Amino acid sequence: QVQLVESGGGLVQAGGSLRLSCAASGRTFSTYTMGWFRQAPGKEREFVAAISWGGRSTYYADSVKGRFTISRDNAKSTVYLQMNTLKPEDTAVYHCAADPSLRWGLNLVEVSEYDYWGQGTQVTVSS
Repeated sequence: QVQLVESGGGLVQAGGSLRLSCAASGRTFSTYTMGWFRQAPGKEREFVAAISWGGRSTYYADSVKGRFTISRDNAKSTVYLQMNTLKPEDTAVYHCAADPSLRWGLNLVEVSEYDYWGQGTQVTVSS
C-alpha cells in the first residue's frame, strides 16, 4: 500500500506561483510513475503532469506546458509541482497519484492508470 499526502495549496493572485508537494509512504516510491491531476467544481478530474520513476521523462497537459514543472526527490519519497504564471482557470483541487506498473506511455494521462491517490490540496487563483 502507498499513502500519498499533498500540501502547498492556497489562495494566490493571477500571475503568482505555488509549489505543491506530495509525500509518499512505502519503500518502492522510486519505482512508481507519479502524476498530478486536478478537478474543478462540476468538472471531471483531468491530467496535469507526470514524471517517470527515475525522473528522466516528464509529460504535461497542453494547458500547463511552459508554466508548470513536475519533479521528484526519490530520497525523500516526494514529488513536486511548481506552478508559475497561475491563471484563474487553474483553480481546482490538485491530487497526486502513483502508478506502480512501470509503464510509460499514452495511458499516463488516464485516471484509471493510477492505483493510489492522495486526498488533494485546494488551489485557488483570483483574478
